[in-house]
Amino acid sequence: MKEEKWDLEITPKDRLLAVDWKEIWRYRDMFVLFVLRGFRTAYKQTILGPLWFIITPVLSVIVYVAVFGGVANIPTDGVPPVLFYLLGISVWGYFASCLSATSNSFVSNAGIFGKVYFPRIIMPLVAVTSNLLSFFIQLAIFFAFYIYYAATGTDLAIHWQIVLFPVLIVMLALMAVGFGMVFSSMTTKYRDLQIMLNKIISLWVYITPVIYPMSMVTNEKLHLAMSLNPVTPVVEAIKYSLLGQGQFSWLWLAYSAGCTFVLLIFGLILFNKVQKSFMDTV
Repeated sequence: MKEEKWDLEITPKDRLLAVDWKEIWRYRDMFVLFVLRGFRTAYKQTILGPLWFIITPVLSVIVYVAVFGGVANIPTDGVPPVLFYLLGISVWGYFASCLSATSNSFVSNAGIFGKVYFPRIIMPLVAVTSNLLSFFIQLAIFFAFYIYYAATGTDLAIHWQIVLFPVLIVMLALMAVGFGMVFSSMTTKYRDLQIMLNKIISLWVYITPVIYPMSMVTNEKLHLAMSLNPVTPVVEAIKYSLLGQGQFSWLWLAYSAGCTFVLLIFGLILFNKVQKSFMDTV
């Protein structure tokens, strides 16, 4: 009997921390297609289409300014409320979107996973990349208002830490991927965890200084507890670098980086373990 020869043999990975970057690079065309698919289907069959990327943050800012600034009288430490809320909404929105999309990687793509082979780790990377588009659009709106306020004489302080802005955004993205891979691996068997995650995200924003400055939190124990939220030091550093409001601490950023590293390792271990047999449970 003639021995069959195969061009490619697909076998499960033995190491739970294994990431085959060469294989991911070979499937770069599929990665691009998935990113484009995410953009095209976001507002497919809608009247305004991509304009929703602009309308959504603008409407959110109007509501935040009216409710939190006008009704609740929450201060913004001298920063124009529009800039304060728009930056917070943009940064938090990117983190939350990446986390939500990554956490649903297995369940939402089960049909594709069952028919075609490609590195499953591509899907969390797609979530991070596709959400960058809406983030950049919102960031462009922020800088448009920023230029307007600067031109009208508003005193806006930009610190040198602005050069770290790309690094801080990458930290948020990796943190979301770490959390997301953990939940994605667990939701293949326990679907109600996805519902729980949605609730966590909706409550998480209130323990992150997005709609209020950390200077409002005068209770030392509560301030410490909120600082232990790994997203807080990153959000504070971003606000400090762009608005001059907030706190910049190398120590707390190192803490966030450590949490991100641990989450990525733990998430990758679970992800690689579950992907071997998730079609049996999804």
